[in-house]
Amino acid sequence: MRDGGPVRERHPVVPVRSLARVSTPPPAAVRLRQAAFELFEQQGYEATTVDQIADRAGVGRSTFFRTFGSKEDVIFPEHSAVLSSVGDRLAAAGRRSATDPAVVPEAAADAARIVLRHYLAEGEVARARYRLTRSIPLLRAREIAQQQQYMQEFRTALRAWTGEPAGADLRAELMAASIVVGHNHVLRRWLRGAVDDAAAEAELDEAMALVTTVHRRPAGANASTVLVIGSDQDPAAVAATVRRALSAGPASSAPE
Repeated sequence: MRDGGPVRERHPVVPVRSLARVSTPPPAAVRLRQAAFELFEQQGYEATTVDQIADRAGVGRSTFFRTFGSKEDVIFPEHSAVLSSVGDRLAAAGRRSATDPAVVPEAAADAARIVLRHYLAEGEVARARYRLTRSIPLLRAREIAQQQQYMQEFRTALRAWTGEPAGADLRAELMAASIVVGHNHVLRRWLRGAVDDAAAEAELDEAMALVTTVHRRPAGANASTVLVIGSDQDPAAVAATVRRALSAGPASSAPE
């Protein structure tokens, strides 16, 4: 306590260079975001107005709304771009999954790494956001909604690996949830300063390996089983028969 009033906890001011590391937004966006986080740290999120943010950034109110749709958008400006990158990585794996199903869990791990590296690149911005989302229910709700969007991307992609149809994709949903939980566990440790960037990446690799081990691909998911028995036929003829059976699908059998 000081002079009869509470002492507000001080956090490092978010440097502009941290804001510009992932992408290169227009100068107005950089100034607005810098001003917003400074004000949020100094006087609280709810007490800060759009006018105050614009004034500190040296721009008009109309410029703020051309740059960000709302005060909350200043907190999560890169979400759509990161989600799109995740979707692109998973979609690329999906196009190859018919011939190489193993690419799907590998791509899911890569996609989780895309998200983690975005936070690592933000540095103190990410930690400032973490403090805000822990204390402001509105921001926490938005963050949870964004996590659901990531999980939906993972679930849709993983159906190609589990062989489940949409609407009956429990295994894919469980694995998607595990990926998000594993990522968030590592991210929280980094946000709290328990690990540095390199350790966070290593821990994410371990988490994704654990997810893949726990959620092994179910037998029979878009797969075929070949039974090998003795035969007097020429090997080339046997191979041709097997190829025909595989091409015809799992319900067919080799001719007598």
